[in-house]
Amino acid sequence: MREDLSSDPRRARRGGHRGVLGAACAVVAAVVALIVFAVSCGGPTGGGDAGSEGNDDAPRPRSASPSPTWDTGPDSLAALGDSITRAFDACSLLDDCPEASWATGTSPEVDSLARRLDVPASARWNHARSGALMSDLPGQARRAAAHRPELVTVLVGANDACRPTVGEMTPVEEFRADFAEALRALRAASPRTQVFVASLPDLERLWSVGRSHPLASQVWKLGICPSMLGGTSDPLDTAAAERRGKVAERVRAYNSALEEVCAGDARCRHDGGAVHAYRFTTRELSTWDWFHPGVEGQRRLAEIAHRVVTAERPPA
Repeated sequence: MREDLSSDPRRARRGGHRGVLGAACAVVAAVVALIVFAVSCGGPTGGGDAGSEGNDDAPRPRSASPSPTWDTGPDSLAALGDSITRAFDACSLLDDCPEASWATGTSPEVDSLARRLDVPASARWNHARSGALMSDLPGQARRAAAHRPELVTVLVGANDACRPTVGEMTPVEEFRADFAEALRALRAASPRTQVFVASLPDLERLWSVGRSHPLASQVWKLGICPSMLGGTSDPLDTAAAERRGKVAERVRAYNSALEEVCAGDARCRHDGGAVHAYRFTTRELSTWDWFHPGVEGQRRLAEIAHRVVTAERPPA
């Protein structure tokens, strides 16, 4: 609405050049008002036709929320997982060796992820458990969340494939659902915690490397990953090869589920398959079971994790 300047009694009493100046100002104000009115109603710059972009009732695009910045130098770390993260058989037979853990260990030889990040010993927690399945991860996540860690590492799932028989392997959808539940449990209590997810090692590759040792098959009879390592180690055994192939396929499916679920969480970073792709050698396997990573294997895992966690961008 335009203002009627002539109705103001104070302006009516002014004369001479002040009256001329006042009139000029009134004209300028009126023109400006008309321009503003035209633009707001959809003039040439606003596109005023009904249903056009200038229509106030038309939906407006929402600007995308920026992804949270990834902290490449977290000051606290909690590890979740199974025997690999507990460094099982890395130091002695059938025993955990957490000081050699790739995630939280104190061993200078391993130089764990926590050591490489300069995380103090008082801010490291290893909640992994040897023998753990993915179904155990939500409970581990809740315990870790109580610390409010800046970073949580996840390496779990090998035991879901390492069952007495192929038919007893955890179904992929259950595996996926349990991992998603673990992330929700963590987020409920510690929403800003970053999560690093390692892919599962290539179990068939570990079998291929370990079977060359003369004592490996004897140790494997103790019950280490029977679905992959059980029975004869003869590579020409067709039935055994088919069984191992099914286990390897399930591991790949687990890795796909881990990557997909992680991608749905803005503060989760997957290794892009780096651990699964790494070709462990006998020198990097446990000298007690020729299957679990030994001290050198734990060091390799720490290297991979550190490279991914400290990268400015996640793996392509």
